[in-house]
Amino acid sequence: MASVSTYLNFPRNTEEAFNFYKQVFRTEFAGEIMRMGDVPPQEGMPPLNEADKALVMHVALPITGGHQLMGTDAPESMGFTLRFGNNMYINLEPDSREETKRLFDALSDGGKVTMELADMFWGDYFGSCVDKFGVQWMFNCAEKR
Repeated sequence: MASVSTYLNFPRNTEEAFNFYKQVFRTEFAGEIMRMGDVPPQEGMPPLNEADKALVMHVALPITGGHQLMGTDAPESMGFTLRFGNNMYINLEPDSREETKRLFDALSDGGKVTMELADMFWGDYFGSCVDKFGVQWMFNCAEKR
């Protein structure tokens, strides 16, 4: 079956971010967290330093509606330059206003509310925020009062 997932890159705090999301969504990782040190040495690549060996190579977390968040550490020490932009949101469509509010409150805690949850002209309950890790979230609940 085809699926869509969201893949997030973090400079060195993927595990912290995914433990936070695990708590918010009340779910468990899909398998073990793969570490950079678990990857066999690659020809032509310098060996990893000890700190980089502990970083996350891959993690997957089921959230809502069969959607998975996936992530990796992409540190500068490995040649990555990450810049969080404003061109990506993760859109959540919970089944109830109560769950929408719970998720909104949890994800905006320590972050920034960009639009308070409110009834919108199209008839849904909608809001948006940026979490404490710089990830943008939209919430759209079709449940009517």
